[in-house]
Amino acid sequence: MIFVAFGGLMASLAAGYGVLFTIVDDYRDDYGISETAIGVVIGIGFVAAFLSQVLIAPFADRGHARKVVLFGVAINVVGLLLMGFSTTLAPILIGRFISGIGIGAAVPAARRIVILADPNHLGQNLGRLLAAEVFGFALGPAISAVLVGPFGIPAPFVVVAGATVVMLAFVARVQVAESATTAHRRLAVDLLRIRPFAGAVVLGAAVFVMIGSFDALWALVHSDLGTTKWVANLGITLFALPLIVLGPIGGRWAQVYGPFKVAVAGLIAGAIFMSLYGVMPTGGLVFAVAMLHAISDGFTVSSTGVAVGMTVPEDRQAGAQGVLGGAQALSAGVMAVVTGTLYDQFGRTVAYAVCGSVMLVFVATGAWLARSAWSLNRPLHVDGPIGSEPSPVPSTN
Repeated sequence: MIFVAFGGLMASLAAGYGVLFTIVDDYRDDYGISETAIGVVIGIGFVAAFLSQVLIAPFADRGHARKVVLFGVAINVVGLLLMGFSTTLAPILIGRFISGIGIGAAVPAARRIVILADPNHLGQNLGRLLAAEVFGFALGPAISAVLVGPFGIPAPFVVVAGATVVMLAFVARVQVAESATTAHRRLAVDLLRIRPFAGAVVLGAAVFVMIGSFDALWALVHSDLGTTKWVANLGITLFALPLIVLGPIGGRWAQVYGPFKVAVAGLIAGAIFMSLYGVMPTGGLVFAVAMLHAISDGFTVSSTGVAVGMTVPEDRQAGAQGVLGGAQALSAGVMAVVTGTLYDQFGRTVAYAVCGSVMLVFVATGAWLARSAWSLNRPLHVDGPIGSEPSPVPSTN
């Protein structure tokens, strides 16, 4: 029941972003918002999520996980409605910022609840949660494609906001075992002294260097290549399918074979795919690369969340997931603005090449930090204060 409730909630949160993702070219065409400003719209939400995940998410580790989830989801609904009904840049930015605050609070708290509900299947459950989020994200473009034409830009935002409220009411009725800790009053950034955790965070940031760039450019690239809007939206749904199907398998692989090995392999492949988007001459070839990219991501993209879950104590999971999410949001926000600007000034080849290069730098740094846990395939525990050398929890098999 916990997974069904929180998986559905994560799907509804992701659907809101999926709607925004495919509305940005309408913002440009109908409201005259530039590509650079669109990059800022995408980016400011990630920056807001960074602040929320670092400052608010740790409260979930103090016995308030359910409250943090409910607060975050409610705030997100307000942001969705503001983005839907605004017709100028400033209120759209405010709505996106509010939405980012809400998502940044809710997601780490929900992950904590799911992780601690069944820690022995951490990888598979996080993979399932990823699949639920990707499913929601894939619904967003479909909702936009059906509703924007006959009902206008506000319609898909209203529908997703309504669905989110329904899921919120469902989650509020689910019993969650809360466990509070009073030992950790500081922000969770102290966990970065655990080097494998720091490496996992850097690798997770590399994932969102990719996602921030992908999201900022997808609709614009297909619009400029002459791809019809419904086909571009269908492409997002098709991209999501391998992630939905393969996400749980990839999470299990990460736990069995080692999350750092899986993450590094997937991110190197992702950097290559991102660079290829910049040189494909037609929308059809961009789709072909995207399908291969989606299969690769399906097997590997959940591995950084698994690495975080395996490298920190159980009573710090929400804070740790918040640090990961904060780093990811900040990376995505910066790269959305950077690649949007590069696309506007120099074209897509330069924008995608810069993204791929930045990813490889992050991958090398993360792998170096995590070198002591390269073969990790079961959780670590920390004996003594944070920052001391962690060791694997003995296997019970």
